[in-house]
Amino acid sequence: MNAIHAKLALLPDGWASDVRIGIGDGKISSVEAGIAAPAGGEHHAAVVPGMPNVHSHAFQRGMAGLAEVRGPAADSFWTWRDLMYRFALTMSPGQMEAVASQAYVEMLESGFTRVGEFHYLHHDSDGSPYANVAEMASRIAAASERTGISLTLLPVFYAHGNFGGAESSPAQRRFVTDLDGFAHLFEASNHAIAALDGAGIGLAPHSLRAVTAEELAAIVAILPHGPIHIHVAEQEREVVDCLAWSGQRPVEWLLDHAEVDHRWSLIHGTNLTDRETARMAASGAVAGLCPVTEANLGDGIFPARKFLEVGGLFGIGTDSNIRISVTDELRQLEYEQRLTHRQRNVLVGESSTGLTLFETAYRGGQRALGVQSAGIVAGAPANIVSLSTDLWKGADGDDILNAWIFAHCVDVDCVWVAGRKLVEGGRHIHRDKIVRLFRTTMHELLADS
Repeated sequence: MNAIHAKLALLPDGWASDVRIGIGDGKISSVEAGIAAPAGGEHHAAVVPGMPNVHSHAFQRGMAGLAEVRGPAADSFWTWRDLMYRFALTMSPGQMEAVASQAYVEMLESGFTRVGEFHYLHHDSDGSPYANVAEMASRIAAASERTGISLTLLPVFYAHGNFGGAESSPAQRRFVTDLDGFAHLFEASNHAIAALDGAGIGLAPHSLRAVTAEELAAIVAILPHGPIHIHVAEQEREVVDCLAWSGQRPVEWLLDHAEVDHRWSLIHGTNLTDRETARMAASGAVAGLCPVTEANLGDGIFPARKFLEVGGLFGIGTDSNIRISVTDELRQLEYEQRLTHRQRNVLVGESSTGLTLFETAYRGGQRALGVQSAGIVAGAPANIVSLSTDLWKGADGDDILNAWIFAHCVDVDCVWVAGRKLVEGGRHIHRDKIVRLFRTTMHELLADS
């Protein structure tokens, strides 16, 4: 295949009609509007650029649905975390690869074409390093290669159990490392993705709970250029503990003690003051929002309207992978704002809420994952999503986006990554094989739990 013809295509400057997109060597070679559809070849009603997924813990796809039963006490993020720790302790490298492959298939089928893998499941189940210290990162790379999704690997530095360098717990033993160990791990992780076309690497100090100020400075120095991601202000208790430790709230402390700029992504930020929100936007950092997971865990609601009003930029991620969907994340984000402000169409630009949500999340996601050339433009990777409009006969691109995000009238049809068609008719080309392996893996994991 060397070209796609779309009746409508979302280009950087808006919708265009009758667009021919030339493709060669995995990149877009040309974009021409006003071109009559040829007799043969790829014809599609509407195409958009593939969405970046800024924040994923792929292994957690295996525990999706297992934490929806209340225990003897009030359930919370912290009780969910206990289950996550127990689940993480059981997973072998092969099982992790199978679960990650399933997650990545579902991402591609929903319209994600690149994933930022916030990867902290590093060691063997007893906490000892594997002979290849990046064994688990290599399995993430293998899942990316198997499914075709582009990868930005974010190896996580995780050293402590709480603020001020508190000792980690035994349940965290597969995550924890020191500075020297992490430097080795980072180098090996970079080697693990070297053969993947279009892959990139960043840094992920897990959170201010898991790193000291000195460790944070040392970690950031490892990568002078490239993405830096950190969990911050996700839970009310986290804010309380940070205040007790430092006298400052988490985002306030981070902005005062680190050179936060456009390379940074602050993940969640669901417990912010107006001043923190404005300062975060001014820093250039991307807000990495995962509304479905944040709702599932009872984290809180990010002040998205305020953040956009003061010039902030957000991306979307699937985090715990309880449910993997571009549209679910975007719709949940807007609906949270509607419930908060008692209004409709809160996160909207000039007119179309769907267009504002999609374009903002796309721009923020590309920045967060360190992608320089993006969009349906010549020279960018050919990461493209076609939408099926069989149940929606509107001819306006904004209406199609709104129907896709807010209704069930439009679905993902085909997905290309680097010019390779990976999804057709809404199904990944290797879905059946990957799903079979995932089911076998889940039988093993649940039998061991």
